[in-house]
Amino acid sequence: MTNTSADSAAASASFQAGNIRHLLAYGFGTGLSPWAPGTVGTLVAVPIYLVLSTPPFWFYAVVLVAMIAVGVWACEAAARDIGADDSPAIVWDEIVGFLVAMMTAPAGWVWVIAGFLLFRAFDIFKPWPVGTVDKRVRGGLGIMLDDIVAGLMTFVVLHFMHLIVVASLRGAGAH
Repeated sequence: MTNTSADSAAASASFQAGNIRHLLAYGFGTGLSPWAPGTVGTLVAVPIYLVLSTPPFWFYAVVLVAMIAVGVWACEAAARDIGADDSPAIVWDEIVGFLVAMMTAPAGWVWVIAGFLLFRAFDIFKPWPVGTVDKRVRGGLGIMLDDIVAGLMTFVVLHFMHLIVVASLRGAGAH
């Protein structure tokens, strides 16, 4: 993954708001943020998550699969237009990665914030297997896949944390 200011400048210069692939890949323009575009892009996912968390899970899953498919297509095209494999301005992958992280998440703002922070940490620091996927898989699939893996890791940690909290509360109530 390349994260240079030259990539950011190229992304800004090539952004076309009327191009649906650009609009999506750039997270509705949030990827052009001069400060932490991945984090700003992930913030876009929070209201999307809040809307998707109310219907039945099957609806969430269908929308998520569609967003992944559209993301591979849009991110591939935007990366080609920018001339960089994974520009920091491409943030659709962060949006989708956060939605993966929050599948069946416990209700409440504490869990939304915990999911956000965990996802950003996995995406930024790229521990194994996120970093391996980031280095080895290219194109639109590669742009999307490392964030999907970071989202899955967040999902596991978030649910494990929830189990600990529930077990702790049950234990505290037993005394």
